[in-house]
Amino acid sequence: MILVTGGTGYIGAQVVLQLLGHGQTVVILDNLCNSSRTSLERIARLGGRRARFVLGDVRNRAQLDALFADFPITAVIHCAGLKAVGESVREPLRYYDSNVGGSITLCQAMAAAGVFTLIFSSSATVYGDSPRMPIDERCATGLPTNPYGFSKLMAENVMTSLAASDARWSVGLLRYFNPIGAHDSGELGEAPAQIPNNLLPYLLQVASGQRDVLHVYGNDYATVDGTGVRDYVHVMDLAEGHWLALQALMGGSGVQVWNLGTGQGYSVLQVVDAFTRTCGVSVPLVFEPRRAGDVAQCWADPDKARRELGWQARRTLDDMLRDAWRWECRLAAQHRPILYTPLLQGFWRDGLLRCVAHTAAIGFTTPRSAATARWQGCRSPSSTPGTAPGRTAATPSPWPRWSPCRSPHRRTAPRPPVV
Repeated sequence: MILVTGGTGYIGAQVVLQLLGHGQTVVILDNLCNSSRTSLERIARLGGRRARFVLGDVRNRAQLDALFADFPITAVIHCAGLKAVGESVREPLRYYDSNVGGSITLCQAMAAAGVFTLIFSSSATVYGDSPRMPIDERCATGLPTNPYGFSKLMAENVMTSLAASDARWSVGLLRYFNPIGAHDSGELGEAPAQIPNNLLPYLLQVASGQRDVLHVYGNDYATVDGTGVRDYVHVMDLAEGHWLALQALMGGSGVQVWNLGTGQGYSVLQVVDAFTRTCGVSVPLVFEPRRAGDVAQCWADPDKARRELGWQARRTLDDMLRDAWRWECRLAAQHRPILYTPLLQGFWRDGLLRCVAHTAAIGFTTPRSAATARWQGCRSPSSTPGTAPGRTAATPSPWPRWSPCRSPHRRTAPRPPVV
């Protein structure tokens, strides 16, 4: 049995689904701080069977000890943790407590239970502002530009020290670059419980009418168009990498490090343009000053993972954006029957239709109902496919300020930083 911490989260849920597809039995430990039990139903529907679930926190040693005593766990995939760069700058102690403290407690409980196979969800942020591109596993670490990166590097150091002190440990450090996308069924993807801190989830909420404008932090970097460049990898490709890494670790010892990325960098504006072209929805932009903790560019050399694991990212940026938009549309449509009232007709006509109007282009349809018929015939003049997003000023949003997914009330929280 495999324990997946954070297994109801964005990446963890995809990893669980991958494990189930390979015939593994899985137990999930998650505190649901940025996910929900709904993920369990989606995993069961897609995987054909259920994973066991325990509501809990990796920082709770007593709960971990009970978990290892109750289940025949042979390996751990540690996905639990906080992951937003900007938030880590504002709340560093919270990140060190969760990402470092939680990892230490988990390793202690594993050792006490005699479980020594561990895959850690690390990050390319451990490389800091690398002067060399693309980044391979031999590039120096130790100078991350934000507390999130430091917390991941500190957790890596804990695990490396463990493996050096005890040959029973077999540890895989998977350094993710920028996971995006969703399951290609449209049934499983990222559903932030709070304001998104990363580019694509925020972009999707702007595109679907939940937010007014996409804030781009920094347009004066030394990149192709002045905006930050990142290596975006499909979350399904990433999940496949976990399974291959687990296979490679079984029966071995020591620490292995693998970059999981595509080897191709895209700027923020290139991602926005690709979204408009692929999904037919324009996204209004406004430029903001650079965000503390960000780097100008970061993309992977994934050759080591290809050689040692047989892993290679197969899905394109267009695939990532198309799958993510399909998921966002389905998420909005699932909430339509609850929120569709005469008061909100204007919203559904102008806001949610941005999800519906272009779904034919990405191969996704929703069940038609009487309510569906009322708004499917409407079109907003600003939802014309191919319309170029405005970039010179904060373009006023033509969409009413309603949320199609979680609340009919406008979100009033401060604007989050978006890479």
